Amino acid sequence: MSHPPALAIGDTAPGFTLPLTDGRTVDLAELPGAQAIAVVFWCNHCPYVNAWLGRLNDLAEELADRGLVVICINSNDAATYPADSFDAMVEKVRQTGTVFRYAHDETQQVARAYGAERTPEVFLLDADRRLRYRGAIDDSWQPEGVTAHWLRDAALAVMRGQDVAPAETPAVGCSVKWRH
Repeated sequence: MSHPPALAIGDTAPGFTLPLTDGRTVDLAELPGAQAIAVVFWCNHCPYVNAWLGRLNDLAEELADRGLVVICINSNDAATYPADSFDAMVEKVRQTGTVFRYAHDETQQVARAYGAERTPEVFLLDADRRLRYRGAIDDSWQPEGVTAHWLRDAALAVMRGQDVAPAETPAVGCSVKWRH
């Protein structure tokens, strides 16, 4: 199965409208006040995602009033990985009290359009929906090992109208679970 080329830094991100765990939908084009948008490919069962969950939630909360919108998207095949079903997503949010939006990409079209390969994998967009940063949330999936806060620094740079450096880092995590 061929995948489209991954988004490159500076590309305009493909739009999407997806169902959220809170019963609403999220439309990438309809995010008033968004100065930076972190589209993060995510899931329920991956140990890397679970290790980063608290830090991403804290970042979403910390920078929300400055215009950061965090949208986590679960594109995993729920038939093969039932822990990643929509109902399980709703339950995960209930259990963890996450503040970021958690969307379901049942068709996997959004993951394919972005060229997502890992969970978690960040695609940080500016207000014009252009890709400004791609990669990991920070430099260690273990909280005590973090020395570089890549997503936080990139989001702050985007919100200040500055260049992002580094613009790309390697995403570390589980593979996206594609439908066969």
